[in-house]
Amino acid sequence: MTEALVKTLLAYLLGNVMGGQIIGWLRGGVDLRQHGSGNVGATNALRTQGARFAIAVLLIDVLKGVIAALALPAIPWPWNAGVALPREWLGYLCGVGVALGHCYPITLGLKGGKGVATLAGVFGALMPAALPAILLVFALVVMLFGYVSAATLGAAAVALLWALLIEGHGLLSAPSLFTVAMAALVVFKHRHNVLRLLHGEEHCFEKARVLGRLLERRG
Repeated sequence: MTEALVKTLLAYLLGNVMGGQIIGWLRGGVDLRQHGSGNVGATNALRTQGARFAIAVLLIDVLKGVIAALALPAIPWPWNAGVALPREWLGYLCGVGVALGHCYPITLGLKGGKGVATLAGVFGALMPAALPAILLVFALVVMLFGYVSAATLGAAAVALLWALLIEGHGLLSAPSLFTVAMAALVVFKHRHNVLRLLHGEEHCFEKARVLGRLLERRG
């Protein structure tokens, strides 16, 4: 269990490496916390700094999810006594660690991003077969309605169904427990977005709503 604790802690610290902070520093000191929603993730970066900035932020945040899920569990650990925790469980524990590190980074006073890009990296690494369906639902919701938050919640629902019905072997399997916990985290981090959606006050990316506008013209 020492290996699991140490590697999960390392994953949490990796999660503290915020793409928004790195790209902001490279761009001359841009602090996303002072712009738009104040979030350091790719969505706020896109809204306030443009596509290139946002893509760079997204790539860093996705990459750290991949590294946490694949590279950290693979680090040799010669101090195990007895039966070691299975590599699969280590990957998912590190996935939890990196997501929590991104959402609640100690370096930013526990005020980080919403974890979506980082979790996409974890899912891509550990459940790659689910990723196309997750991304498809995300893209369709954005192109139909223009709401990134709604698309994120839809993608989380797909990930949950996939883990429970296809990837996992019962609710107590590593994929299922991980996805249930992370879906709950995503919903919690988007609770204010849900309220704004219900009140019709959520920000809409109208340019991304290409399918919605097409259907309106044909209707």
